[in-house]
Amino acid sequence: MQELIKAKEPFMFRTRLHLTELTGLRATTISGLLELIKTVPGSCIYHHTHRFLQQHQYLSPEPPNDFAYWVTGVLGEAELGERLASIDTIRFSNIRSLRETIVAVVEEHLKRNSLALLKFAKDGEEFHFMKSQSFVIPLPHVAHEAVEFLDIFKKITIDSIYYHMFEAKLRIGHTSNDFSAWFEHSLNNKKIAEMLSQLDPYTRTLEDLRKTIIRIIEKNIF
Repeated sequence: MQELIKAKEPFMFRTRLHLTELTGLRATTISGLLELIKTVPGSCIYHHTHRFLQQHQYLSPEPPNDFAYWVTGVLGEAELGERLASIDTIRFSNIRSLRETIVAVVEEHLKRNSLALLKFAKDGEEFHFMKSQSFVIPLPHVAHEAVEFLDIFKKITIDSIYYHMFEAKLRIGHTSNDFSAWFEHSLNNKKIAEMLSQLDPYTRTLEDLRKTIIRIIEKNIF
C-alpha cells in the first residue's frame, strides 16, 4: 500500500434533486422541433439529454437522448435519430455548444431530406418540452485522503455519482469529472486522475461505473 497523502482540499460529496416542469411548448414536426430547440431555455436542453441519460442509465447499449427517441419512434426518421443519438453528450462543457451541435445535425438532415418536413406526429405523440430545476444537496461525507474517499464512494447513492461524474462539466466548465479533478489537483495523483477522466460513461451503468472506479483506485493505492 502506498503512503497515504492528505489532500490539499477535502472532497465534499454532494448529490442533487431535480424538479421537472412542463413548459407548455410542443412540436409536431421536425422543423417545429428545430425552432424550439433553438429558443428554449438551456434547462430544457439539459432535461432532454443529460436527464434522459440518467433516467435510462440501466439500458445497454448507450441510450439516445429524447430528441433521437422522438424523431425515430414517432416520425420514423431513423437516420436522423441515429445521428442525434451518436452525439457524445458528455464531451460538451456547456449547454450552448451541445444545443448548437443538435441544431446543426437537424438542419443538415432537413437540407438533404426535404420529405421529412411533411411528417407530422399523431395526436398525443407530440414532443413536449420540459425543463429541469436542480437542487444541490451537500452530503455528510468528506474525504481527506484516497482510502477515506474509497470507503465513502462505495456507499454513496448513484445520484451522487451521477452528479459528480456527469454534471461537473456543465456546472463549472471542467474538462473532466469531479473525481478526476480531485485526484489530480488535491492529491497530485495524475495517474488515477487520467484514468478516471478517460472513462466512457456510455458503455456502462452507474453501478458498473462505480465498480470500475473502485477497481482503478484500489489498484493504484494498495
